[in-house]
Amino acid sequence: MILITGASGHLGAAVVNELLNRVEASQMAVLSRNVEKVNKFKELGVEVRQGDYDDYDSLVKAFKGVDSLYFVSGNDIASRMKQHENVVKAAKEAELKHIVYTSFQRQTDELDSIIQFVAESHIKTEDLIRESGIPYTILKHGLYLEVIPLFIGDNVLETQTLFLPADEGKVSFASRADMAQGAAIILSTSGHEGKTYEFGGELSYGMKDVAEILSKLSGKDISYVSPTIEDFVNALSEAGVPQGAIDVTVGFSQGIAAGEFDQPTTTLKDILGHELLSLSTFLEATFIGE
Repeated sequence: MILITGASGHLGAAVVNELLNRVEASQMAVLSRNVEKVNKFKELGVEVRQGDYDDYDSLVKAFKGVDSLYFVSGNDIASRMKQHENVVKAAKEAELKHIVYTSFQRQTDELDSIIQFVAESHIKTEDLIRESGIPYTILKHGLYLEVIPLFIGDNVLETQTLFLPADEGKVSFASRADMAQGAAIILSTSGHEGKTYEFGGELSYGMKDVAEILSKLSGKDISYVSPTIEDFVNALSEAGVPQGAIDVTVGFSQGIAAGEFDQPTTTLKDILGHELLSLSTFLEATFIGE
């Protein structure tokens, strides 16, 4: 039995759909706080289990009879470490045979790095999993291609300016769909225990590259401006962007500028056995459309 957490989210749902092409629905279960959000999978024959990362007892119950767990990291950064402790402890109590954890790419494991706000809980969770004695596979996700419109806005073709304090930093982007397919392959095949895989793109791109590709695709002159953090925060605040969203964007922008996400790799491509979704194809589909 394979249990996929976060099945109501984009990544978890994509993994479920990919797994349905590889294993019988009767061999799969999904976990969600609100089971109504994943009823579409129940209709396909996938078992639905209720569970909450904040509720340890619900996790122990949900993990009963599970062999492999696809453990999607929590998105509540402030509460994530305690939630992850619950997941790993419950997995051990339920005697799971394999945990596949979605971590993230990084240059260093130092907890005082510039991206400490997102790194700390991932690093500590990896340690917890290794210490649990449960066979594991760590998937170090690069930044999704899908974060680009979140960072630069959806009106960049109208403003003709890509405005982000990322300096000349580059990112080895990969699509969420490609990462989901890679996870499904790992969950449905053997030989991955004790391994850590870098799930990112084989090429790295900076925001200047994004602007140049958008210019070529749209026929407009899209410029890239890397403002000071102060100017960026002021501009977004004046535009009514919530402070929490500003803080996250600034944090990741600083990480990009520092080269934290510049880790090109062929690992994901090799696992999939085909080319990854390219930056150009993604930008065309997202910003240009039909």
